Amino acid sequence: MSFAILLAAADGAPDPMKLNLWVAGTALLVFAIAFSILYFKVWPVITKGLDDRNDKILGEIKAAEDARSQAKQALSEYEQSLAQAREQAQQTIAEAKAEAQRLGDEMKAANERELAERMARAKADIESARRAAVADIHANASELAAAVASRILKREINPADQAGLVSEALGELDEAGV
Repeated sequence: MSFAILLAAADGAPDPMKLNLWVAGTALLVFAIAFSILYFKVWPVITKGLDDRNDKILGEIKAAEDARSQAKQALSEYEQSLAQAREQAQQTIAEAKAEAQRLGDEMKAANERELAERMARAKADIESARRAAVADIHANASELAAAVASRILKREINPADQAGLVSEALGELDEAGV
């Protein structure tokens, strides 16, 4: 035994090791009342709070899983729309290239036609200018021939003689390719 218990027993105080039914019964009664209050009043509040917290956590987990599946679905839809947009962009680019090629070919053909027309007009203008020059040369040649012939013959040539000489000279020029 400890020294404090021996000291208390020596002074005539009640023995703490001796069983006292009144004290034990009172302690059991207080324990039973406290346990009842705790069991019927406090414990249901605690279990309700724990159940509510558990339900809240399960609800948040379910909401997170739903959000995750929605995000996955949204990502899939986004990737699909992105693939469609890329495909459409490629198609648009291909169409634009084909259109540019077609327009380029049309412009080239139009330029070639215009160039051919200009060349034909230029050749026609050159031929017209050549004919005008040849006609002018023939006219000058006929006048010169008439002047030379009149000096040689020392007489005037009438218009009929001049026309005959001119047509004869023109025939010789045409044969020569002038």
